[in-house]
Amino acid sequence: MKATRILTLLLALVFSAQLFAKDQSILNVSYDVSRELYADYNQLFVKHWKAKSGDNVTVKQSHAGSSKQIRAVMDGLEADVITMNQVSDVETIVDKGGRLVGKDWRTRFPNNASPYTSTMGFMVRKGNPKNIKDWDDLIKPGVSVVIPNPKTAGNGRYSYLAAWQFAMEKYKDEAKAKEFMGKIFKNVPVLDTGGRGATVTFVQRQIGDVLLTFEAEILTTIKEYGSDKFELVLPSISIQADFPVAVVDFVANRRGTKQLATEYLNHLYSDEAQELFAKHGYRPLTPAIAKKHEGTFKSIRLFTVEQAYGGWSKAMKTHFLDGGSFDQVYSK
Repeated sequence: MKATRILTLLLALVFSAQLFAKDQSILNVSYDVSRELYADYNQLFVKHWKAKSGDNVTVKQSHAGSSKQIRAVMDGLEADVITMNQVSDVETIVDKGGRLVGKDWRTRFPNNASPYTSTMGFMVRKGNPKNIKDWDDLIKPGVSVVIPNPKTAGNGRYSYLAAWQFAMEKYKDEAKAKEFMGKIFKNVPVLDTGGRGATVTFVQRQIGDVLLTFEAEILTTIKEYGSDKFELVLPSISIQADFPVAVVDFVANRRGTKQLATEYLNHLYSDEAQELFAKHGYRPLTPAIAKKHEGTFKSIRLFTVEQAYGGWSKAMKTHFLDGGSFDQVYSK
């Protein structure tokens, strides 16, 4: 009888916990090619949050070109968190979005609020028929280059800045660097607005000899379509791509999701999340996990936007705002 009473009490406690468990939801507004990554991460987080709090959470996703997403949030898309692919995206909200995101956003999470990294690589067709190995191969006659629009996609901006730095190191002259970039974009048949659109153009529409995109996008595409169809080529020098995250304070405070949203981003630094990033082709931060996957990620010379351009604010003004170097080279 005693055992029966204990079992009855335990069942009552379980039922009571389920009865009083809260149901919440949050929206993660993210960049174009992170759909699959966050679909998997959300499953991890739902289990983590249930174990930690006893509550149920539904994580909703929104994906498009990074600049388009930022405008959507500023125009009223109610994101609890943003997970973007360049610092300038978040800074745009901080500077122009009123009270949406706090100015201290980069100090709230480790590594300046960037839980993983990548770099820009070349995806070529099997056998690399055009023998594309470095940035200067992209200006050769007859080489068709697919890249997302640097005006609308962080993906495209990273590629542009990596190619520009290569040209500056090679020619040591800004006019020649502009000429170099102009030759690249003369070889671009179409500018998709986002990274995933560029992948579709290259993979499914069979346009182009080389796709410029995140290393992670290349690795996952090869995994999906097969190494018998595509190859990854990393150039001699490339750029470190950071992926900043932030809580949208105004929305999270109003919806009562601030603690939940903060934990959602904190958990990106957990070992299970870092393993997931490596699975999706992103370079993990955790040293032990990075070492475990060092065979996947080739060591190449990387520079940061801060090192080469003095930060995103200067890079945006010089290259991507109206009248910047991109407009100059593309109009020609």
